Amino acid sequence: MPLQPVAQPLLRINLRRLIVLVAFASAVISLANSFYATYQVQRQLLIDTTLEANYAYALKLASSTENFLLAARQQLAYSASQLPRHFADPAALKTEAERLRGQTNTFNSVLIVDAQGKVLGVSPETLGLQNSQLASEGARLALRERRPLITRPYMSSVGNLVVFISHPVFDHGGRYLGYVGGSIYLKQKNILFTLLGQHYYRDGSYLYVVDQSRRLLYHPDPSRVGEVAGKNTVIDAIVRQESGSGSTVNSRGTEMLAGYAVLPSTGWGIVAQRPKAATLAPLNQLMLNTLWYSLPIALLSLPFIWWLARLISRPLVQLAEGASRMDAPGMAERIDGIRAWYLEASQIKRALLVGMSLLQKKIGKLKFDVQTDPLTGLSNRRGMAAALDAWQAQARPFSVIAIDIDHFKQVNDRWGHAVGDEVILHLAQLMRACSRDADVLCRNGGDEFIMLLPEADLDVALQVAERLRARVAAAEIPGAGPVTVSLGVVSSEQGAGKVLGADAVLLAADAALYVAKENGRNRVGLAEPA
Repeated sequence: MPLQPVAQPLLRINLRRLIVLVAFASAVISLANSFYATYQVQRQLLIDTTLEANYAYALKLASSTENFLLAARQQLAYSASQLPRHFADPAALKTEAERLRGQTNTFNSVLIVDAQGKVLGVSPETLGLQNSQLASEGARLALRERRPLITRPYMSSVGNLVVFISHPVFDHGGRYLGYVGGSIYLKQKNILFTLLGQHYYRDGSYLYVVDQSRRLLYHPDPSRVGEVAGKNTVIDAIVRQESGSGSTVNSRGTEMLAGYAVLPSTGWGIVAQRPKAATLAPLNQLMLNTLWYSLPIALLSLPFIWWLARLISRPLVQLAEGASRMDAPGMAERIDGIRAWYLEASQIKRALLVGMSLLQKKIGKLKFDVQTDPLTGLSNRRGMAAALDAWQAQARPFSVIAIDIDHFKQVNDRWGHAVGDEVILHLAQLMRACSRDADVLCRNGGDEFIMLLPEADLDVALQVAERLRARVAAAEIPGAGPVTVSLGVVSSEQGAGKVLGADAVLLAADAALYVAKENGRNRVGLAEPA
């Protein structure tokens, strides 16, 4: 099965930049999260504080207005208690009407009416109602109910939008004589303007008063007084006789934070509200200022983050470079010299060094296996060629002993291949016993062997060959009988400065071996190089 190519990463980025990116992203995300959380908490706090303040303010104004209405009714009640003894005196009734209107400026007009609806006293006189018969909604209601009343807004007989406050008049015997009442003109300057008109602010905050029929009794915009308000959650709550606070949208589509309170005596609602945008504007500016002042610190922290990222990534970068060049000479020592100052880098370094050691061992073993004869443990042809190539590159002199077991085929045929293998193993042992540590011992194939003797001249090689021949001939190999070997010896140095190449030396060794066999075997042969 063919090997699949290793997929390359889509994004190539080094560790240092990655750490900087992660650190910067973490800082930005943390800052953004902190800003968002702080903004949301402060925003809700401002909204809640504004709602609470507007509710408290509406309650205060509702209490003030309720006290005003109570005082107005008390004035009318006192006047009603004094009027029976003067009810037949038009001048006295006129004087009392003037007093009620002028004493406190509570009413825009004052009327004293008998039980048939005839006006007995009026202030101001410019109304032209003296001795006239009233048929307005407030007049009819006062005559019918015969109790203290505050009417809902209605159009008066002279065309004013009014709220009429009245109190019945009874004589000492309890007979109903009529009533005394005061009118508040909603579309003219009145007591509500005096109480509420000063509470208008440039940031868009304002107050308004609405009754149970959703009609505006007071508004900073006089043109809207008398208007019936549309859908509005705050007014809906007032109609349900509820006091409280909440967010709403006014008639202009502006989101407002409103506090509202209901007057117990009339059911009117006073609403104090402020634009939500105006409430949050200081917070938005504060957050912008905070962000602006935080930027220099954030920018100054970037070099520190870069330096720290370099410090953290440097050992890993060096280890990665070492891992990519594991076959370079001295790389293990260079990796060992890397300063891995934190745990993970130290563990990677240790693992890398262990891996390189194991790899080198495995490579060495593979190289040994490739160049070694599996039966004898001697070098094979690859090992022999590697040694000869190295010596030739170094211009190193050497001698060669070619060895062949005499009549080895007869040993295999007579005693079997197992005994033949024992003969080969025994010969290998004797070769080791007769050689030096620097010598290269090879099995060339079958029963043919080679001994490579570096820095050995022909005389030394002849001595080694003769010693090996004698020891083989004298050895006892169980089950194999007597065994002898023939040997051919040659040196790469031929005198007069003549040096043979590896191939020529091997051919000469084969020729010398042939000479030994031709001369009767169990001997050492020499041959002149071609």
